Amino acid sequence: QVQLVESGGGLVQAGGSLRVSCVASGRTFSDYSMGWFRQAPGKEREFVAAISGSGLSETYANSVKGRFTISRDNAKNTVYLQMNSLKAEDTAVYYCAASQRYSYSVNRNDYEYWGQGTQVTVSS
Repeated sequence: QVQLVESGGGLVQAGGSLRVSCVASGRTFSDYSMGWFRQAPGKEREFVAAISGSGLSETYANSVKGRFTISRDNAKNTVYLQMNSLKAEDTAVYYCAASQRYSYSVNRNDYEYWGQGTQVTVSS
């Protein structure tokens, strides 16, 4: 079992930056690839970014490519999402997720464990 706890969400103006974090506990963190997903009101949960267990491979949704950066610190059991040049359409609850079976998948069904989410609101 893996427990995930996100933090760092908040209110930011359009064009600003924010970093959200996710701390994992329960198993060997580097055994899991990690993903960030987001869900806006009335919309389905969508993929944002993912990173392999080693941290050497990453992938991003087209909508955030060039603005967001995913990273991880396996010594701290933490994955980060640095969000720059934020837009109003980035407003959502951001969830981190862990997968032992798949390597940095974009498919939410490939992730076994989920955090409770952290709200990010971008004002225009």
